[in-house]
Amino acid sequence: MVCGGFTCSKNALYSLNVVYMLVGLLLIAVAAWGKGYGTVSSIHIIGGVIAVGVFVLLIAVIGLITASSHHQVMLFFYMLILFLVFLFQFGVSCSCLAISMDQQGKLLNTSWSYMGDDTRQSLEQHLDCCGFLNTTASIEQFNKDINACTAECKVKKECSSCGDLMLQHSGKVLKILGGVGLFFSFTQIFGVWLAMRYRNQKDPRSNPSAFL
Repeated sequence: MVCGGFTCSKNALYSLNVVYMLVGLLLIAVAAWGKGYGTVSSIHIIGGVIAVGVFVLLIAVIGLITASSHHQVMLFFYMLILFLVFLFQFGVSCSCLAISMDQQGKLLNTSWSYMGDDTRQSLEQHLDCCGFLNTTASIEQFNKDINACTAECKVKKECSSCGDLMLQHSGKVLKILGGVGLFFSFTQIFGVWLAMRYRNQKDPRSNPSAFL
């Protein structure tokens, strides 16, 4: 069977959905790493990335099933859902790349303000830092956090502010998520085209007069 025929399209769709499974797992893993680190949990876009990863994983499973069965209705819904996932993933990826450091700082500062004292101290010990950001707007809170800080760096008097460390980490996570998501979002357009092409082809093992 020459490339471009039924078998080639089927194998290509199989391979593409295996890649989608890996991408979905990668998005979930990186986003979970970002949330588990405890510094970007307030950025709700991370939750959106996890949702995209789960959807991509489910779509990949559906794609593998439809590729093996060549079911017309399932292929149609697969193309439709894959296109919707492309739109959502493209938007979330662009948001990850577009969010500025100032916006990240505001979001993280809001989260820091709502944290309890125990949570702040636990995070300070985990990151080995004290306080959030030493700015005019939060100087009173910063001094309060410094006095209550129990991190090891306070003994050495070489503490960095937690805000700086959190911003560095959140920026790294968002760039990775945005870059990976944006790159692979365009492969989903190829997946829609490939599924459409595969759907309109006839299975050589079936009745040649049957409409597929």
